[in-house]
Amino acid sequence: MEVKLITCGLPYANGKAHIGHLRTYIPADVYVRYLRLMGKNVLFICGSDCHGTPIVINAEKEGISPRDLVNRYHEHFKKIFSAVGVEFDFFGRTDSDYHHEMTVEFVKRLIENGYVYSKEVELAYCPKCRRFLPDRYVEGICPYCGAVARGDECDQGCGRYLEPGEIKEPRCKICGSKAEFRKQKHFFFRLTAFKEFLLEYLEKLRGTENALNYAREWVKKELKDWCITRNLEWGVKFPGEDLVVYVWVDAPIGYISYTREACRVKGCDWEKIWIEGTNADNGIRWTDVTHFIGLDIVYHHCIFWPSMLKGAEFALPSAVVASGMVKVEGKTFSKSRGYVVWVEDDYLKEGFHPDYLRYYIVNYTSHQKDLNFSWKIFMEKVNNELIANLGNFIYRVLHFAWKNFGGNVWDVLDASGDFSVDEEVKKAVEKAKNEIVKAVSSWEFKVASDAFMELSGFGNNYFQSKKPWERVKTDKVECAKTIANCLQIVRALVILAYPVLPFSMEAVGKTMGIDVKNSKMDDALKFEKVNVLEKPKPPFKKVEEEKVEKMEKIMLERIRKAEEAEKAGAEKKPEIVAIDDFLRLDIRVGKILKAERIKKSKKLMRLEVDVGNEVRQIVAGIAENHKPEDLAGKLVVVLANLKPARLMGVESQGMLLAADVDGKAVLLTPEREVPPGSRVR
Repeated sequence: MEVKLITCGLPYANGKAHIGHLRTYIPADVYVRYLRLMGKNVLFICGSDCHGTPIVINAEKEGISPRDLVNRYHEHFKKIFSAVGVEFDFFGRTDSDYHHEMTVEFVKRLIENGYVYSKEVELAYCPKCRRFLPDRYVEGICPYCGAVARGDECDQGCGRYLEPGEIKEPRCKICGSKAEFRKQKHFFFRLTAFKEFLLEYLEKLRGTENALNYAREWVKKELKDWCITRNLEWGVKFPGEDLVVYVWVDAPIGYISYTREACRVKGCDWEKIWIEGTNADNGIRWTDVTHFIGLDIVYHHCIFWPSMLKGAEFALPSAVVASGMVKVEGKTFSKSRGYVVWVEDDYLKEGFHPDYLRYYIVNYTSHQKDLNFSWKIFMEKVNNELIANLGNFIYRVLHFAWKNFGGNVWDVLDASGDFSVDEEVKKAVEKAKNEIVKAVSSWEFKVASDAFMELSGFGNNYFQSKKPWERVKTDKVECAKTIANCLQIVRALVILAYPVLPFSMEAVGKTMGIDVKNSKMDDALKFEKVNVLEKPKPPFKKVEEEKVEKMEKIMLERIRKAEEAEKAGAEKKPEIVAIDDFLRLDIRVGKILKAERIKKSKKLMRLEVDVGNEVRQIVAGIAENHKPEDLAGKLVVVLANLKPARLMGVESQGMLLAADVDGKAVLLTPEREVPPGSRVR
C-alpha cells in the first residue's frame, strides 16, 4: 500500500509551546487519525528545528550551549504533544548526525546540478563585537517599507524576506553599536532559475487557498537568488567552507531526514516517497506528501522548498495546508504584549482537559481562517456543545442502559426475536460518516466536527421523542429497541469523533468494549450488538466560570506587566536633545486632500497632503484602523523635511505624526482649524 506522508512545520526549539503552535499540530493530528480510520497507510512525522541565530543568542544570554538549550525545548515539545494527543510516528531533531548527513548530501546535489554559486556580499559587521552579524544579530530599517526590521525579515512591516546586506542603518543587537558593512564570500541558491517551474507547480499543487494564492502572488513578482550560508558555529557545516547552511535550508530537509529515520523503524522505503515519487506530470515528479504549516511560513514551503527539491532532483509534495493566524481575546497574538496562552502553564497545569482544546481549535472556525482564543468562548463551547449535546447524549444513553438493563439490552431483544435498527438511525449515521469523509478530503475540520455533533443532536432528539423513561414501565421490549438504536448512535459517535476527541472517546469506547484505536470508519455502519460493560461516567466535566475568571485575571496581569515593561523601556530610550536639534525639524500642519489604500499592503495608505506651499504624496501605515473616506479634509501634523523613501514602490515625501496606542496609530491633529502649512514650534 502506498504511504501517505503527513508533516508539520518544525517547532523551533527556542521557547515554550503556546496555543499558536497547536493551531497547526492538532488539525494535522486530526487529519492523520481520520485517514487511518479510512484505512490509509499514513506516516506522520515532525521534529525540532534546532539551528539558527535566535537559539545561539538565547543560549549566550543564559550562559549555556546551544545544544543544552535545544535539549530543553525538544523534550518540552515532546511532552506537550503527548499531553494533547498529537501522536507523531517519528519526532526528530535537526542537530542530529543523520540530519546533518542528509543536509550535506542535499546541498552537494544542488551544487553539482549548478544551482549554487558564490559571490562577495556586503554584510553588517560590528566593530565592537568584532563579528559579522547574521540574521537576528542585526536590526535596522527595511529597505522596502521603512519599518524597523530584523536582519532576515521585515517582521514589523511589509513581511518581506531580506537578504544579508539589504537592511539599512544596521545596529548590533548584542551591544547596540552602529554596524558597518564589510565584504565576505557567501553562497547563493539560483531561485531565479525556477520561476517558470514554480508558476506551473503552484497551479497544480493542492492545498488551502490562503497558502496557494499568497505563493502565486509572490512568484509573479521578481524572484531573487537566495543566500543560503551564514556566519555561525552552530548549524550544518556548508561543504568545504567555514560557514553554516542557513536554517531555512536545513530545516525543511528535516522532512526527508526524518522520513528516512522513520522508515528504518517502520520498514517503509523513504526513497519511494522522496526520490521516486508516486506519479509524474509534464516534468513534475509528485509524491503523496502533505505539509501542514502556519500561514507565516507559506513563502518558505511554496517557493523556496519546492525549488530546492526540484534543483536536487527530489519528488515534489502534493499539498500544502496552511492554518489561519491566531488571536487571543480578540487581540493580535503577541508574546511580548502578553496576548498569549501557554499550553503547559496556562492550560494543562490548570487542569483543563486536552480534548476541550482540540475541539475548540478544530471547531471554532475553518482551518484557513483566523482563530480567536477567548476563555469565555472556550467555556461556552465546552459547556454548551461538548457537554450539553455530545456528553449529554452519550451519558444519558449509557446510564439508562446500565440502570434499567444491567448494560445489556440484548437479553430482552433476543428473547423477543424482533429487532432491526431504525432506518432513520442508519441514514443519520451514514450521513455523518459521508460528510466527514468529504470534509476531511478538503481539510475542513470544522465541517467534520459539526457532522458528528449533528449526529449527536439527532440522537438527543431521537431519545427524547421515544421517551424510554416512560416505556420502560409499560413495554420493556419497545424500550430496549429504543436504547439499542441509541447505543448504535453512541457507537458511531465514538468512532467518528475519536480523531478530534481521542482521550474521551477512547474512555467511552472502553466502557462499551469498543477498540476505537483499531476501528475503521465503516465500523460505524455495521450496527452490531453493543453493551455497556461497566458503570458509565460522564465523558466531560463542566468548565466553571470561576476557573475562567481566574485565567482571565492571569492574562490581564500578564498584559499589565508587559505594558509596564514596554513603558519603562520607552522612558529609558529617549535621548536629551538641544533646542537646535528640534528646530532642524520642519513640522507643519497639513490637510489631507485624498487618501487611498496601497494594493497588496494591509497597513499602508497613499495620501495627498496640502502642507502650505505644495501638495505632498505621503505613505502612512494607518490603513488598519483608518478608512480613506474618513480622512479627506482632515488636519494632520506632518514632518516635512524627512528624506523621501519608497514604500511598496510608492515614494513618500514626508511623515504623519501619530501616537502609538495599543499598536494602533492615533493621528495628531490641531485643537482648532488652522491654515495648512502652519509651523509647529
